Amino acid sequence: MGLGTAVVATPLLTGVAAAHFPVQLDIDIQPRNADNFIDLAEHDSVSVAVHPTQYLNGDGDHVTFDPTEEAVRYRFGSRFALEDGSGARPMGDGETIEVDSGHGDSHEALVLEFPVAETELDGGEETAWLYWERDESGEHGLSGVDSVRVYAADPSDRELFQMLRRLMNQRR
Repeated sequence: MGLGTAVVATPLLTGVAAAHFPVQLDIDIQPRNADNFIDLAEHDSVSVAVHPTQYLNGDGDHVTFDPTEEAVRYRFGSRFALEDGSGARPMGDGETIEVDSGHGDSHEALVLEFPVAETELDGGEETAWLYWERDESGEHGLSGVDSVRVYAADPSDRELFQMLRRLMNQRR
């Protein structure tokens, strides 16, 4: 009974994302970087490749999502940011590239660039998410997730000094 309750309650606990953005997208964050690292201090943008994917819809029918044929309505960032309706929007409509699948065939993928500053990643994440919004309302769509290594910016000497000053003032 515990597992069934957990499965039923998951959409209620995780908000809109679980109920309206099922994980169906095949994505690759930083496709030219095997470690998928994002340096918040050094990178201005993050690349995300969206590959065609096939999945079963709610009616049990096979559906193919081809990102090169769909509207560019994406948000990228931390899961919490996306669940709250924020996250980074793509800079432009992306670029279609040919990807070798490694089995002698290839497919087209859409590569999007997202501004790092708007992702709401803070360095503690092990995954980053991409939401595709089915329509202009932004309430329904598909999602994808990939592992990442996020490096946070080191605080500057000035920031450390200000933090130390605040701590010292609180002790008085």
